[in-house]
Amino acid sequence: ASQLFVPAPITATQKKTIQKMAIQAFSALQCSGMARVDFLLEKKSGKIYLNEVNTIPGFTKISMYPRMWLASGLTYPKLIGELIQLGLDRYAQRTKRSVTHDDAKDWYKA
Repeated sequence: ASQLFVPAPITATQKKTIQKMAIQAFSALQCSGMARVDFLLEKKSGKIYLNEVNTIPGFTKISMYPRMWLASGLTYPKLIGELIQLGLDRYAQRTKRSVTHDDAKDWYKA
């Protein structure tokens, strides 16, 4: 049976490996915003397995996603604020207007 430990009782090396693997999986899948990347740890060998990338994790105050952030020092209200800001930043990037040749033709007259 699987169990949730927050924070996980793992070594510093395992933590770095998991963080690196999580970022690689998130990037490879071209995710954005929030996700919970789950791993399995084999007790005997210490081998780490990527289980899933959950882009719609539970988000109540007792769900794993905010509990894990809280363990790193990010409170629930601050987490929500960070996610809102990520969304606003992404929207701004997507709607950023490109300069066209016509827009730039009289740049020297400004």
